[in-house]
Amino acid sequence: MIPADPVAGSSPVIVYHGDELALYGFGRGHPFGLDRLGSFWSGMVSLELVERIEVAAPVAATREEIEAFHSTAYVDQVVRQSAEGVGFLDYGDTPAFPGVYEAAAWVVGSTLDAAHRLMDGRGRRAFVPIAGLHHARRNAAGGFCVFNDCGVVIEMLISRFGVKRIAYVDIDAHHGDGVYFAFEENPGVIIGDIHEDGRFLYPGTGAAHETGTRAAQGTKLNVPLLPDAGDEAFFEAWQRIETHIDKAEPEFVILQCGADGLACDPLTHLGYTSAAHRRATSRLCRLADRHCDGRILALGGGGYCPQGIAEAWCAVVEAMLET
Repeated sequence: MIPADPVAGSSPVIVYHGDELALYGFGRGHPFGLDRLGSFWSGMVSLELVERIEVAAPVAATREEIEAFHSTAYVDQVVRQSAEGVGFLDYGDTPAFPGVYEAAAWVVGSTLDAAHRLMDGRGRRAFVPIAGLHHARRNAAGGFCVFNDCGVVIEMLISRFGVKRIAYVDIDAHHGDGVYFAFEENPGVIIGDIHEDGRFLYPGTGAAHETGTRAAQGTKLNVPLLPDAGDEAFFEAWQRIETHIDKAEPEFVILQCGADGLACDPLTHLGYTSAAHRRATSRLCRLADRHCDGRILALGGGGYCPQGIAEAWCAVVEAMLET
C-alpha cells in the first residue's frame, strides 16, 4: 500500500466542484434535483470556505472502473436507457434521462480520483458533494442511485492499493443497503451506519441484527433510530459507531454524510441539526489521524432541503479544515 504524505498538496482539504457533477439529478419535480450542488456551493461562498480549500475538477470514470463493482449486464442497461432517455432504472424512484450514464460516470470518477489523491499523498481529507450513491446494487439501481460510487471505490482500494481494512461510516437518514449487502461477507469492510429505522423509511433494511455474515459477522454495526430522533439520540448512537470503527484500526475511512437527517428534510422523519455532521466528521478525522495518516473521504449522499444541504455539508468541510 502506498503511504500518504499528510503535508502534501496546497490544502489539506480537497473539495470537488464543477458543472459535470451538477449533471447528476433528475430534473423538475424530483426530490434529487439539479440544484443540490449549487445550494452547497452558495453556503461555501457565504461562509468564506472556498478560499481555504483546494478545489478539484470532476473526473469521469471509465466503464472498466464502473464494472469493478457493477455487472456488465446492468451497465449495458444504463447505457441503453441513457441513449433512449426514457423509463426507470429501478421500480420507479430512479428515472432514466438522456446522458444519465455519463452523469453517473462523473460521480464515480470524482470519488475514485479523490481516493487516489489521498492514497498517493496529494491530500489528507477530501469531499465529493454529489456522491455517496449508496443504494445501487451490483446489478440494479435504487433510491435515486444509478452507480454505487461507494462500492466502486472500496473495490478499487482493495484491488489496486491492497487496503485490508476500510471503514465505511454512513450517517444518511436512509440505510446504505447497496454497500452493506455488497460487502456483508467481507470482514475487511467495517461498517457503521446510523439511519432512520427501516420500518418507517426506505429501503426497509439496516436492522440492529444485521451485523455481517460468515467471516464478517460482527464487522458491521447498524444503529436504527426512531422517527423524530434529534442530535441527542444521534450523539448517543455515534459513540457506539466510533468505538466500533476505532477498534478496527482502519487504513482508510469513508464517510457518507447524507444531509437528509436534518429536521427540514421533506423525505425523512429525523430532527438533526448540522451539529451531528460536525461531530461525526471531527471525530472521524481524529480517528483517521490515529490509524491511517488522516485519510478520510467524505461523500455527500442524500439531502433534499437546500438549506439542510448547505448547513450539513459546510459543517463537514469546516470540521475537516479545523481538525
